[in-house]
Amino acid sequence: METKLTLTVRKEIVEKAKMQAASRGISLSKMFEEIFEKESPGVEKTSEQVAAARFLERLKEETPIKALEKSDKELLREHRDKKYV
Repeated sequence: METKLTLTVRKEIVEKAKMQAASRGISLSKMFEEIFEKESPGVEKTSEQVAAARFLERLKEETPIKALEKSDKELLREHRDKKYV
């Protein structure tokens, strides 16, 4: 069953949405349906969010650095007690 929906959106957004739908060769209504028909609709991400996600994935794949042999307290104590010339 189809239902008519009325939205209040800034004119610039409507124009962008129409252009995006036209570039995909579908109606604005169809594009709207496609977004929300997905089982778990993905949220559009900015290029910065995409880059951050890729970076985090790469970090997860990296081999962990071997743990320091000295604790933070020991390192701080050594630095504090160090004589500078």
